[in-house]
Amino acid sequence: MKQVTFSVPEISCGHCTSSIEKGLTALAGVHSVSSDIAAKTTTVEFDDSIDVATLIEEFDNIGFDATEA
Repeated sequence: MKQVTFSVPEISCGHCTSSIEKGLTALAGVHSVSSDIAAKTTTVEFDDSIDVATLIEEFDNIGFDATEA
């Protein structure tokens, strides 16, 4: 299992974290998602069936810019 932390500058509230967590956990291969409003980061645990580019694309689909931290 892999774990990557993403910088997500637009995170500003609980609704933001909820949207991100709901969207990313819907992807096959994602095991957990945890966002930190203060740090403006999201940490994702996922398996080899998915890659970082796919996760970044899903952030974009949800409406957030994300980069690997």
